[in-house]
Amino acid sequence: MTAISHRLARTLAALLCAASLSAAASAADIAILRNGFTIRHDHRIVMGETTRLFTSTDDSSFTDVSTADITGFEKDLTPPPPPVAPSTAPAASFPSTTLARPIMPSRRATPPPSPAELNQVVNSASQAYHLDPDLVNSVIHAESAFNSRAVSPKGAQGLMQLMPSTAGNLGVSNPFDAQQNVGGGSKYLRELLERYNFDLVKALAAYNAGPERVEKYHGVPPYRETRAYVARIITEYNRKIAAQEKAEALAKKKAAQQTKLAADKPTTAKPAATHAHSSVTAQKRIPNSASPPSASPSGDNAAR
Repeated sequence: MTAISHRLARTLAALLCAASLSAAASAADIAILRNGFTIRHDHRIVMGETTRLFTSTDDSSFTDVSTADITGFEKDLTPPPPPVAPSTAPAASFPSTTLARPIMPSRRATPPPSPAELNQVVNSASQAYHLDPDLVNSVIHAESAFNSRAVSPKGAQGLMQLMPSTAGNLGVSNPFDAQQNVGGGSKYLRELLERYNFDLVKALAAYNAGPERVEKYHGVPPYRETRAYVARIITEYNRKIAAQEKAEALAKKKAAQQTKLAADKPTTAKPAATHAHSSVTAQKRIPNSASPPSASPSGDNAAR
């Protein structure tokens, strides 16, 4: 009876866990963007022109999206994955030696780059592979949040999160070295852009999910992670372009105003100087002639 009661207790706990997962999934929302992508999130906060979408309940993970780019919200009705039945088999016993962690080969520690050094690395790689530095920075932000020592659960490494096999194909021997990692990641991104006829959406989807899945689905795969990844980079990149265009427009406007002021300044000062010169000339000519001075010399001066 004791074994049966314990078994029932475990089954009940699994069912309660599944119910809580189902409730959490049904409570999530989906933000629909103008570009057709969706972002699943737990809750959100609208901050004027920016909406912050929290992808976790504890506010530790979030994505900022332009409020104007969001067309609406829907409830996430995707059913949760089926619960895994608890195993009733007794745990296997292994020797303690088999639980020891494998010894990883030592790698020379590479200090993280400073912001100025990373900026130089990004500019150099972008120039080498004909990419916009803002795009490369947006990819780095989405991949590793500028953490050169980042390692994903799947094993992707460094700033641009290169998988070991991809890094090897790109000639990157140390993925934690900023120059090698950004250089390899930029080269890979350029290859994907050329592969998809410079379709940035497909190239980013392939960078995240792999070219095989992009070709299988003839576009962005129906994975929430990939869709959110592409939408985040596109949104951030477009925001940078808009800010740059605004700054350039303001600079042009300011330059035009300064040019106009420089052109107007001599025009307003010249008549005053000419008038003063004419008055002095007329005064000098009065004692040398008994007749009143003619108005034509003064008029000729003014005409010049």
